[in-house]
Amino acid sequence: MAHSAPLVLPVCAEPVRDGTVVIRGGRVLQVGSRAELLSRFRVTEEVRWPGMIVAGLVDACCAPTPPGPGVTTRAAVVADPADLAGVPGISYVEASSAGEQEWEDHDRDALITALREVDRPCPVGIAARTRDPHVLEEVAVLARTFGLRLLAGLDRHSPMALDEAGALGPHCHVACARPLDPGERKLLRLRRSVVAICPPGQEQAADVLALLEEGNHLALGSHALGHPDLDHPDLDHPARGRLAAGRLDPGRLDPGSLGPAGAGPGDLLGPGDLLGPGDLLGPGDLLGLAAGVRRRARELGLRVRGLDRRLVEAATLGGARALGLDAGPGRIGSLGPGSRADFAVFDARGRYPYSALLSRPPCLATVVGGALTGP
Repeated sequence: MAHSAPLVLPVCAEPVRDGTVVIRGGRVLQVGSRAELLSRFRVTEEVRWPGMIVAGLVDACCAPTPPGPGVTTRAAVVADPADLAGVPGISYVEASSAGEQEWEDHDRDALITALREVDRPCPVGIAARTRDPHVLEEVAVLARTFGLRLLAGLDRHSPMALDEAGALGPHCHVACARPLDPGERKLLRLRRSVVAICPPGQEQAADVLALLEEGNHLALGSHALGHPDLDHPDLDHPARGRLAAGRLDPGRLDPGSLGPAGAGPGDLLGPGDLLGPGDLLGPGDLLGLAAGVRRRARELGLRVRGLDRRLVEAATLGGARALGLDAGPGRIGSLGPGSRADFAVFDARGRYPYSALLSRPPCLATVVGGALTGP
């Protein structure tokens, strides 16, 4: 079977004009020029789409609600293991014990039982929601013991506290809706933990541009695990003062390192800056979040090379990397031979495909494993 469109955006390769995705058994056989592939493969059925075919979006942190436009895989945080069924992607079961006693008396055994015995159609991970350092350490051990993915929110823990508990690493990604200082960004980068940028709350601001320029792996999430607690000792570092003041410090981001800008230290990203009145997000709207980042960068006069492309990559391949599903047969977040046939069709047109996507065009269809699942 083949799906064709005026433009195909594989993410892992350059855009293909008048392109086709050839699939068989839920996997991609090849991506390329329509004329070439239809002459090479015996295609029994072809679907012609308007607009653009793009690798499926990956929501790196969301509530167990219907997926947003174009989202084909999600990291859904569930409070009850019974909520696991029917959630596509990886379901993260919350570990939210208030203290060590509660963990020892009940929660640890309940979590282990759920991980071992629940009848689940998809992989399971653990969302570390506890504030207790002892419990956090045991949660990290459980994740390594069972070979599970781990998700932690930087609203409750600093990267240093997570690292001390043994939580950080390639198997762990963090949900972030607050500023990170250079040391925090560096630690996450060294541990190869993906940073999932989530919609900001009133105390927010994720320094997306600095993270991109410094080489951190980024993803996008539609649901922050919570809001920063300025009184929590884990957040007793420079970011706490910036949050309390509602403004980032001048050392957080050097506009000169990003390109020409007319912004001074007081004009850096602050609470509410990523999203303006025209950037209201619908449920799971990853492209809307990316568009808000771009809008604010332009307002500040900041220039990041290839920003539009890198934001789209964060919404696709970056999310796949956060879930550990970006490589090997059946990989997601990109379209190429052997990848899972997950993609979305957007009514996006224009000379610059990544920019066209960030204009938030309508989603016409979503395909998961080669099967049409919805608009």
